[in-house]
Amino acid sequence: MAYTVQRGDTIAHVTKLLGSDWQTLKERNPKAVGRSKVNGNWFLREGATVSVRPDFATALSAAQNSDGTKKAAASFPAQPDKAAQAAPGERVHTLQAGETVWELGVKVYHVDPAEILKLNNISDPRSLPIGKILRIPNPPARPEKEAVVASWYGGFHHGLPMANGQPFDMYAPTIAHKEIPLGTRVLLENPQTGEKVRATVTDRGPYIDGRDVDLSYQLAKQLSLEEQGVGSLILQVL
Repeated sequence: MAYTVQRGDTIAHVTKLLGSDWQTLKERNPKAVGRSKVNGNWFLREGATVSVRPDFATALSAAQNSDGTKKAAASFPAQPDKAAQAAPGERVHTLQAGETVWELGVKVYHVDPAEILKLNNISDPRSLPIGKILRIPNPPARPEKEAVVASWYGGFHHGLPMANGQPFDMYAPTIAHKEIPLGTRVLLENPQTGEKVRATVTDRGPYIDGRDVDLSYQLAKQLSLEEQGVGSLILQVL
């Protein structure tokens, strides 16, 4: 499916329309994307035509004979779904129809998709066969609780795409962190007030020296950091 970017289209809208994710869309259409020199945010160029590779389910459907029998073996040589022994610090996953390395990393196992590609020596994640057994690294160990310096972001970024491909909602319980896998749930506490909130890592940042976490505007209000802008919190991965 191909789509021509219209005025006002957001990255989240186009990725949803194409049934894809931001990383795939960006890699497949490098001439259709740009990045603001002012704030570093990505955008789609108006009038550009974008498309993505059909997912596994679509490809399999197209590979069927008219009598309904599948001839996908040549295009998608499935490996036996046999039990595999995971090495220390790893898990294994048998790739199913429609799954992507990006979704497995971000939404299922909460590890950096790039680490999955590196561990499995994958150069093109769009050509993986159904049934391929992937080695999945375990998330890096983190201290039970750690002190972090937090700031917040709000209206200027509201509606813009985050690292997970979804639009930023300044009123949602979300945070940005440079290392914790996207999708990870955390508990944040203001040690001065005793206020606690639960949040989800959805974005990357902050990129200012001395800061560890960027909170949504709503979280900053709940943790009494709205006015001072920057403060110390206790972070715990759940």
